[in-house]
Amino acid sequence: MVGDSPFDPYLNPQDLKTFPFPPEYRNKMIIKDRYYKPSLSLNKFLKSQKNLSKTPPKLFPNDPKPQQLTHTIRNNPNAPILDLNHPILQKLEKSCTNIKQFNQIHAQLIVLGHFQHPFAASRYIKKLCTCLNSVSHCVSLYNHIEEPDAFMCNIIMRSFVNVNDPFGALRFYYGKMIARWVLPNHYTFPLVVKVCADIGSLREGQKVHALVVKFGFELDLFVRNSFIHFYSVCGRASDAKLVFDIGFVLDLVSWNSMIDGHVKNGEVGLAREIFDEMSERDIFSWNSMISGYVGVGDMEAARGLFEKMPSRDVVSWNCMIDGYARIKDVSMAAEFFDKMPLRNVVSWNVMLALYLRCKKYSECLRFFDLMLVGDSMPNEASLVSVLTACAELKMLGQGKWVHSYMKEKGIKPDVLLSTALLTMYAKCRAMDLAREVFDEMPEKSVVSWNSMIVGYGMHGCGDKALEMFLEMEKGGPMPNDATFMSVLSACSHSGMVWKGWWYFDLMHRKYKIQPKPEHYGLLVDLLGQAGLIEPSEELPRKIHTEAEPTLWVGLLSACRAHSILEPGEILAKQLIKLFPNHAVPYSLLSNTYAAEGRWDDLENLRMTLKNKTINSKLVFTRRRHSMSRETAARMKWSDTDSGIETWP
Repeated sequence: MVGDSPFDPYLNPQDLKTFPFPPEYRNKMIIKDRYYKPSLSLNKFLKSQKNLSKTPPKLFPNDPKPQQLTHTIRNNPNAPILDLNHPILQKLEKSCTNIKQFNQIHAQLIVLGHFQHPFAASRYIKKLCTCLNSVSHCVSLYNHIEEPDAFMCNIIMRSFVNVNDPFGALRFYYGKMIARWVLPNHYTFPLVVKVCADIGSLREGQKVHALVVKFGFELDLFVRNSFIHFYSVCGRASDAKLVFDIGFVLDLVSWNSMIDGHVKNGEVGLAREIFDEMSERDIFSWNSMISGYVGVGDMEAARGLFEKMPSRDVVSWNCMIDGYARIKDVSMAAEFFDKMPLRNVVSWNVMLALYLRCKKYSECLRFFDLMLVGDSMPNEASLVSVLTACAELKMLGQGKWVHSYMKEKGIKPDVLLSTALLTMYAKCRAMDLAREVFDEMPEKSVVSWNSMIVGYGMHGCGDKALEMFLEMEKGGPMPNDATFMSVLSACSHSGMVWKGWWYFDLMHRKYKIQPKPEHYGLLVDLLGQAGLIEPSEELPRKIHTEAEPTLWVGLLSACRAHSILEPGEILAKQLIKLFPNHAVPYSLLSNTYAAEGRWDDLENLRMTLKNKTINSKLVFTRRRHSMSRETAARMKWSDTDSGIETWP
């Protein structure tokens, strides 16, 4: 009765009433405030004996006499003792390589009466999960084990985690372990806490923490370290610090988890305080601190720590290269890369991505050639950078070579790599090849669809671009604002004025996407081609001016291109009110004045700017005009053909 409950050492019946069991289990367990374990019914017992009336055959010469093991085997001193020397278990460990062989051994275990033996059960559960990778089959067998233990449950939950199914692990924990009253051990909770961290569920983790305290594992070092990591992942650094402070025994994992948690939450100062308190540090401690400084852009502090490191690994060097890559310092990143004693694929990928961000596409391809003759084999991230560089340089031949290299090395492209490949073909005017890549993609993202629409549009195939959009509406992902920019651009390139206007209305009416300045710029360009737009104040009133000023360049350029100057002046003045210290609105207004020949207004604008602090250098464009030499000298126009002068 109550004494048989595996929760007796820790819980009383009143506690179990409030324990988070599903209602169907709680009703089965409570009988007049007494808690009983479910027992085999008579019918179930008779069914289990139905096909075992005859003595089973002797499968091995030295086999002991078969005995049926029931749920009382743990309390039966006369139960047979099994170890790894038993022939059936040796066969399980050494000869079982597939499910078919496992099923044969499973049948022998049932015939010999060893299926319910705890040691045998733990071995075949472990074999299924770790070697045969059949978690569903394992759970099915687990359901027929009458007295499972924490070891079996831990193995199954870890298998769920290994196959990237943390929700399955959590369902098993509540539905198969807690519901069946399997007593957890100190290995169970770190595993469940890891699951909660993976799914980012603070509430579930806190529930597990309450159970940890109730079961008396809160001082276990392994358990505490898992909670420090969990609270750090969930952004609760203060709770992680509380768990860190309650223990008398700390190891490197405890200290490193705290440093890593503060770094991930952007609290580099607190991480440095803990780092300075450490009496012993390992390579992870140093790398975590360097990564923290890299994350906040403090490369001076990162380099200072790097130079103090007693020993460095490839991660240390990669952190420094990544830090300089983030601030686009190509020379320092290349210097650290050249000094590396050992490089891996991450080192090369950071440099490739850096050259790509800095628009040094030729250097990116040169670096890729060096990578091919080195020790590191390119991966998907490497090829994405290279294909993007090929697309920007319109190097179709190089892009085709990369495609053939992928096939030769058996690299299966993911969504990102496939999108980069079709984008390269699209920019190189090979739309047939782009369509082949698109059709072969098992999964297509919204970026993939947008790339195809842009590709057809930029080459004047507006009808095909709109066909792609219709296909996307029927069986693809939900269009976004970038999709409609692609559609409007395709209509503009193909001169499809009314269709462009219709899709602009569709974006707002059906998909509830608020038009951005880029959309209005494309619309103005589209309607301006047909002479269907007149100067008025209607346009600037419709547009939300909360957008970043740099996004307005396309719209104002379209207005100037079609001699629609009045809205340009209104928009520029509205932006100056919202962003008084940003260079873009002043540049837009100055260009508008110059286009209209309003040189006095332009000079007044310049005088206004003398006492202002502008975020970036303001550039004014000179237009050829018939002003006198004196006026030109007063405005400090440059005499060069470039027509660009930078004002301090």
